[in-house]
Amino acid sequence: MALAHVASLRSEDPYRKVGAAALDFDNRVVGTAYNGLAPGYDAPIGFWDDRDGRQKFMLHAEINLCSLFRRGEVKLVASTTMPCTACMQTLCAYGIREIYYRDVYHASEAPEIAALYGIRLERIAEHPLSGAEV
Repeated sequence: MALAHVASLRSEDPYRKVGAAALDFDNRVVGTAYNGLAPGYDAPIGFWDDRDGRQKFMLHAEINLCSLFRRGEVKLVASTTMPCTACMQTLCAYGIREIYYRDVYHASEAPEIAALYGIRLERIAEHPLSGAEV
């Protein structure tokens, strides 16, 4: 969870900073990622001012993370926020068996999806950086 938190600090989004980390079956870190715009895209002036308008362009941390590995290579993902419904579906498609998160996302269907597919979805509120400013 600490790695996910550190990754979230890189987010370009001034309103919602989300980070994620992936571990393989030997508990080695495969990668970290954060929410933001597509690599190489420079946002025009004023882009970040319209919170609702920019949301559709944001790539979620979990999606960016999945771009770093192939299906079946990762067993565990830690994210600073519960995956949204679409990200949870993507994590299922990548064969992730365990997902840990810090902050609850109430609009997500992740718990129901995890239950159906037998994926461990667990909130971890206390971790080494849990007292740090988020």
